[in-house]
Amino acid sequence: MFKKQRPILSVLLVALILLVGGCKSKFEKLKASNDNKKKYDAAIAYYNKKDYSHALELFETLVQRYRGQDGAQDLYYYYAYTNYRLKDYTSASYHFKQFSDTYPQSQRAEECSFMSAYCYYLDSPVFSLDQENTTKAIDKLQLFINLYPKSDRVAEVSKLIQNLRDKLERKAYENAKLYLTIGDYQSAVIDFGNVLRDYPDTKYAEEMEYLTIKAQFEYADHSNMFKQEDRFGQVVNFEQQFAEKYPSSKFLADAVSIKKNSEQGIVKAKRELAQYANDIKYARRFEKRDTLTGNTPTEKINTNQKAPAQ
Repeated sequence: MFKKQRPILSVLLVALILLVGGCKSKFEKLKASNDNKKKYDAAIAYYNKKDYSHALELFETLVQRYRGQDGAQDLYYYYAYTNYRLKDYTSASYHFKQFSDTYPQSQRAEECSFMSAYCYYLDSPVFSLDQENTTKAIDKLQLFINLYPKSDRVAEVSKLIQNLRDKLERKAYENAKLYLTIGDYQSAVIDFGNVLRDYPDTKYAEEMEYLTIKAQFEYADHSNMFKQEDRFGQVVNFEQQFAEKYPSSKFLADAVSIKKNSEQGIVKAKRELAQYANDIKYARRFEKRDTLTGNTPTEKINTNQKAPAQ
């Protein structure tokens, strides 16, 4: 029975191949034709059916031909959105900007200016990657607000900017923690301070101020004994500020414990310095014991979205 069906299946397969080939041939013939009106209508039809790949191929053949003619504005508008629908945000952003620059009096100019900036927003990577595009997106979105301060989109754009700033804040926070993890304690202290300065309202403030205490303690504990008293003293200062600012913190008990260890470290450092002054043999035991002897921080580690309703 199966053998009897094989000729039928072969015929159906050949028919299917011919059908597919015919459809492809028909599209290619349309694409190569000089009937711009027919191609334009077909491109719009493909776009409305969400067949953006075929729509893009046709729009690309029409953009230059329609330049300066009736229908050019509508065509370029669809062309920009076709790139957007295909998630080619770099190209879409460029074409949306070209539209707003070329047709500044158009009712769509504001929309396209927004979409150009929004494409940068969508191209912003996760916080763990290099954030150059995030910074560019913030600049583009802020430029939109500057150009259209009375736009109904300003509130939405402001929220997008805040989302991007939150990402930069997370990146800075994680980088600072990384220094602590790898044992570069001085850089950790410096970076925690930088993040707190750059993001004074950060949600990570309490944790980072606690981690600053912890990093400073490790920095002091691994330091040359001549500098330990001063550096342990800084731990005590950090803890006192922390306790005053966060009296109910979940980190407070540990911070207090670190302070006590630092106070003991100060007593020990003073005792060792006294022995150093009176016993040259004792002093030589400590000359090469400590690993942190400089004041220059190490170089930075190179650790390098719902679309709006249309």
